[in-house]
Amino acid sequence: MAAMTTHLDVVSAEESLFSGRVEAIQVTGSEGELGIHPGHAPLITALQPGMVRFVKQHGDEEFIYINGGMLEIQPGIVTVLADTAIRGEELDEQAAQDAIRRAEENIANPGADFDYAEAAREMAEAIAQLRIVQKLRK
Repeated sequence: MAAMTTHLDVVSAEESLFSGRVEAIQVTGSEGELGIHPGHAPLITALQPGMVRFVKQHGDEEFIYINGGMLEIQPGIVTVLADTAIRGEELDEQAAQDAIRRAEENIANPGADFDYAEAAREMAEAIAQLRIVQKLRK
């Protein structure tokens, strides 16, 4: 018997990153981790920076990093709308580490126009990217 699937679309302002049948989806919503399976109740929620992890129809797992966005679940279709999205294999570990270092320096030595919330958000995004890179390497 074939596994139950639902249709998933992952789109950013620039492009469609994935459109196809999936068995399961995991994202970080505003209230924490969300696991989505076929038949999930309709839902709209904000997404935190982190990864969209999904299992495609024949068991292959894929990761897409998003910097936040919205998740919409309707019967038979799940849509992730991200401001920015990067396929897991395209993430750059060095760039993520550089971004963390820059954010740490900005927090340690705040200038006159320093925005703590912005620096914290940049740091959270970079750490989330680095975690994905490290997970993909295992």
